[in-house]
Amino acid sequence: MPTKIGCVLFAFVLAACSEATLAPVAQEPSAGAACALDGMVLQDFPGPKAQVHYTEGKPDYYCDLTELFAVLLAPEHKRKVAAVFVQDAGKTDWAKPSGHWIVAKDALFVVGSRKQGSMGATFGAFASAQEAAAFVQREGGTIVQFDHMKAAMLDKSGAAANARH
Repeated sequence: MPTKIGCVLFAFVLAACSEATLAPVAQEPSAGAACALDGMVLQDFPGPKAQVHYTEGKPDYYCDLTELFAVLLAPEHKRKVAAVFVQDAGKTDWAKPSGHWIVAKDALFVVGSRKQGSMGATFGAFASAQEAAAFVQREGGTIVQFDHMKAAMLDKSGAAANARH
């Protein structure tokens, strides 16, 4: 016959296991998935996409990384973020990106390249420093870590200027 302490310990272990399985994982957006910022269909545009998982609700998708940072860096952004994923531009096709999701905080971002996204100039995200450096050699730009991204790096002429999310 189980003791009270044994039952409490078992319940605690089950709760801990349940929390571990609730960690967000990247989800491939459906064919008609739209950008949370402007409603544009993701698959209609080149460049790496992003997704933000909040502590509540479904993930928000973004059709380019400039839009992602326009939202994340906005001073009025108050929702609790559980995870942010971006597509690895070193692994996926820029013209038709699919899969290859990586944790944004671990990625290296190329700012100021010649590559275009849904709203013009955008960022590339890379899991590999070598692939980011090779991209800079081909397309220009500067490599920046997630924690060093600043609102001043956003293209003020595109959707980022209108991001009042």
